[in-house]
Amino acid sequence: MSLLKNNVEKLCSFYVSDWHLVTMLLPYINKQINEKANVITLLENDIEENIKILTKKLNLKNEEEILNLNWKKCNGIKYSEIENKMKELEKDDILNVIFINGSKNYIDLTNKNIDKFLSENKGKYKEINIKIINCYEVSEFNFNIKEILDAHDKILNTSGEKEICEVFEGYA
Repeated sequence: MSLLKNNVEKLCSFYVSDWHLVTMLLPYINKQINEKANVITLLENDIEENIKILTKKLNLKNEEEILNLNWKKCNGIKYSEIENKMKELEKDDILNVIFINGSKNYIDLTNKNIDKFLSENKGKYKEINIKIINCYEVSEFNFNIKEILDAHDKILNTSGEKEICEVFEGYA
């Protein structure tokens, strides 16, 4: 995303199960909604039932807004799906948070489609602020974790956004 480097921040996250993912994401999403961020989901795995169950148990202030997000599976590998989702982007100093979950292959292809969309629409979206959070399912990737970390600015875990070196000691 070199065209929009100053406007796009990438975070990575790792999860071991859908419950772990939901437990990590809900407080973060609740905070983002409190701060008036626009949240978009591009999910390889449908986590809607988990979201419904946990939001009721947590009694979150933004429960309705969280439940209204699309927590169903999305075929982000298809460019047309990304194009439709990206039309939900907000301008005017609003942070757009895009959550992507799934295998490394799904995340890589979805990010390529986002890059393509932003590149093709660079005049329209040059002033937009985007935070992409790539959530990798640990059991689905056998790649070098350093490669994933190198492609991201920060990491998201259960305690929130962190510098990568705070989570992975010795990472440089």
